Amino acid sequence: MIDRDHLHQNGYALLRGAVPPGWLDALRHTFDTHYLPSDQWPAPRGPDWRHSQLDHDPTVQALCRLPALLEVVGALIGERFFLAQVEGREPLAGGGHQQLHRDLSVERPGDSVTALVYLDDYGPGNGATRIVPASHRPQPGEPAFDFADESGALQLNGRAGDMLVFDVDLVHGGSLNIDGGRRRTLLVGYFAEGLHAMHQRTAKLRGVRMNTCERFEPGILVLPAAHSG
Repeated sequence: MIDRDHLHQNGYALLRGAVPPGWLDALRHTFDTHYLPSDQWPAPRGPDWRHSQLDHDPTVQALCRLPALLEVVGALIGERFFLAQVEGREPLAGGGHQQLHRDLSVERPGDSVTALVYLDDYGPGNGATRIVPASHRPQPGEPAFDFADESGALQLNGRAGDMLVFDVDLVHGGSLNIDGGRRRTLLVGYFAEGLHAMHQRTAKLRGVRMNTCERFEPGILVLPAAHSG
């Protein structure tokens, strides 16, 4: 079992098969239907990615509220939180590479969590995510992380329907889509309740259209073990 201490030590959970199988075709269709070119977003998006503005879709909204997902998010944030945004992302053939990086918490470590929901099978060939486990909380006196050092990076691979949920301070990065295979994902953001006003000030710039007033309470995490790799 994954317990709270284990989750906080590693900074992430990989939930295998967390998306109800019957939802995947509808979610893929929604992704493709709501594709929006980079220059049509309020702020331009990366040219080597395909982006989908799908936050009004009811199945997408239901997905963001799946109990197993909310349990992990609540355990990582540790206080009342809200669903801040969801959009679709897919690396184009020959694109998608990111240097290892942290997205960075806002006011305190652990106040923000990201979930990646994989709508296609993913692995090294089509640009799957790399993470560095336990890299989200540097120890006192520890040297600054060298983002050019890939030696501790774990290349994820798995099946459509998996979810990666992680503390935004965890070192991670997308990989190059070498073979051009599709790798549609939903990028979902959750913030601690106290960040709502800040989020509202920038929501339009990020293309967020959905209502973000709902609040979720952190619960006790008890989930089946999920293996990375």
